[in-house]
Amino acid sequence: MTAISSDTIQALLTEHLDSPSEVRVNYDGSSAQIIVVAQSFEGMSRIKKQQQVYAALQAHIADGSIHAVTMETLTPSEWDKVKHFR
Repeated sequence: MTAISSDTIQALLTEHLDSPSEVRVNYDGSSAQIIVVAQSFEGMSRIKKQQQVYAALQAHIADGSIHAVTMETLTPSEWDKVKHFR
């Protein structure tokens, strides 16, 4: 198992995804709560968006560093509607 932090997860997502405009990560040592906003999500199903996030984290999920992930994957227009609540 590799030591990982919220900053590391945020960097992985920023590097792996196509120019996200917002990446928020709260990681408590086993579970990650993630919000990703990206224009590239436009027209994608929720599953396809989540698959992109999981692909960025796969090595850390496989080695047990990240045990659980909850996420919101949003387009900028979706984010504009809900960001006041986050």
